[in-house]
Amino acid sequence: MSTEPKPEPIELLKARPVPHPGRVISGIIVALIAITVIHSLFTNPKYDWPTVQKWLFAPSIVRGVMYTLLLTVCAMLIGIVLALLAAVGRKSTNPVNRAVAGFYIWFFRGTPIYTQLIFWGVLPSLYSQVSIGLPIGPQYVLGNTQEIFTPLVCALLGLGLNEGAYLAEIFRSGFAAVDPGQAEAAKALGMSPRQIQWRIVAPQAMRVIVPPTGNETISMLKTTSLVIAIPVTNELTFQATRIGQKYYTVIPMLIVAALWYLFITSVLMVGQHYLEAYYGRGSATGSGKAVPKRQLSKKQAAILAAHTVTDDPFLEFTP
Repeated sequence: MSTEPKPEPIELLKARPVPHPGRVISGIIVALIAITVIHSLFTNPKYDWPTVQKWLFAPSIVRGVMYTLLLTVCAMLIGIVLALLAAVGRKSTNPVNRAVAGFYIWFFRGTPIYTQLIFWGVLPSLYSQVSIGLPIGPQYVLGNTQEIFTPLVCALLGLGLNEGAYLAEIFRSGFAAVDPGQAEAAKALGMSPRQIQWRIVAPQAMRVIVPPTGNETISMLKTTSLVIAIPVTNELTFQATRIGQKYYTVIPMLIVAALWYLFITSVLMVGQHYLEAYYGRGSATGSGKAVPKRQLSKKQAAILAAHTVTDDPFLEFTP
């Protein structure tokens, strides 16, 4: 018969969270401010919400939205192409290419976008004709500058050239973030330089490139409101301002434009979120937690489940 004493029952501690009165007070203050702002939005008759509702889907406003989207998409495409060329030029062994790419980035990042757009607007007054050829040789005249460089073309060139300078630095930093050893390993396996760039370097660089590029796209959407400097009169802000001045409803029409910008920006933010999740598969998120397995491809999930390798976020692109 055992004579060992029975262990005393374990009494669990009832831990209480440390009080944080500062958080409670700050939360109450922020809530009161938010309630005050929301109350003023719906009780101040000067906002004129019936007029906002009347013009929100008016044909002229919708056309302005479509024109703004056209400017945003086309300018970003031009900027991406120029950024790739400039990023490659910065890494080129040719000193002329490096100098031209560096000057392009320096100039368009160093001058305000509004000033650049004004320059494009006065371009026909600087050059009456567009021609190609050698400076001291025969030239072939393409046509009148004012006919070729329409306000839309000038707006796209101004926005695209400016955006390309900023995206070039984003692309350069994204490619520089990839470990050079991976390219060397792919080269040892017999992959061509093009295959190394598109199958090894580019997929990994996209994880660094996508977030700031998404932010630049959202910024471009709002920057299109500056094309009035050329002038381009079909975009959203100008149309809303014109209608507001015509009917003495400036504030309601500005609210209409703001609501459309908020809606489009929200859609772009959702798309950016999914793009970041796609290119960041298998990596750690900002909170330090691993990305859920459902975001991995079947091939990646099977390799990681075998526990034969470490968690590599780019197993799918490994040759």
